Amino acid sequence: MIASWYDRQGPAADVLRLGEVPDPQPGPGEVRVRVTLSGVNPGDTKKRGGWLGSSMPYPRVVPHSDASGVIDATGKDVPERRIGERVWVYGAQSYRPFGTAAHYTVVPADLAVPLPDHVTDEVGACLGIPGITAHRAVFADGPVDRKIVLVNGALGAVGALAAQLARWGGAIVVATVRRTEDLGSLDPSVVSHAVALDSRDPAQEIRAYAPRGVDRVIEVSLSGNADLDNAVTGVGGVIAAYATGTGRTDIPFWPMLFNNVTLRLLGSDDFPAAAKRQAARDLTAVAAAGRLTVDIGARLPLSAIAEAHDRVDGPERGRVLISVTG
Repeated sequence: MIASWYDRQGPAADVLRLGEVPDPQPGPGEVRVRVTLSGVNPGDTKKRGGWLGSSMPYPRVVPHSDASGVIDATGKDVPERRIGERVWVYGAQSYRPFGTAAHYTVVPADLAVPLPDHVTDEVGACLGIPGITAHRAVFADGPVDRKIVLVNGALGAVGALAAQLARWGGAIVVATVRRTEDLGSLDPSVVSHAVALDSRDPAQEIRAYAPRGVDRVIEVSLSGNADLDNAVTGVGGVIAAYATGTGRTDIPFWPMLFNNVTLRLLGSDDFPAAAKRQAARDLTAVAAAGRLTVDIGARLPLSAIAEAHDRVDGPERGRVLISVTG
């Protein structure tokens, strides 16, 4: 098969290779998926680049954890009837050396989730890391029905899915975007109130809409928004942060303490297995109901994987997908 890999860390153009490697074979409890689209995430580029001093976890890494495709082989203890099933894949390169930037990927059977016929491969390839992270951020602290959920960075990969999942869960969604000109990109059927962070006083705007404060915050940049979050979170609220802009992040500790705020930090590779399974079920259900959309920024061939990684690290908005087969 054709695959892309790296055997040392560094810039995408310097370390990513493309060539033939042996076809993988599924072991007990595994399935092999013929990859249609491989989803590229910031975590993939960070691993490749040696972010935070990380080292090579394996001698060779085929990157990417997310994909859509079709099961074409099953291992022992997996029903053969799954062969031919359209699926979306998550966690392919989480604590595993070989991900989805290849014609075939092999994963534990429950990481290949049936994809309803009317849900596109594009949506399927975008559900893994961002979708499961978004689901955990929204629901880790219980149902959100009739709660006010603030989604910071609601046009990002995780933020957009978090807003849609929160609305599906019955929440009133308040969203922030970086610039005033981005407000028109938000879906009013999902977002009840939107605020631009470049406005004169975004915290005041949010408090005017939610005088008692918001119940949950889904946070893309804790370092950048800690003061805003403190200003708008109600007593007993939760700030669920999946990213930050600096290695060490200052927070207004005492005001948050007196408000009994819970700070939840989210690292998707190590979510509880049961939480991932529930997220996969809910994401599939929301997508099947037509209540989940994704913004595709670029769709490139596998031969352009270095460009795909650079796009993910760049300022462009929207998911980057790699067409592999099909």
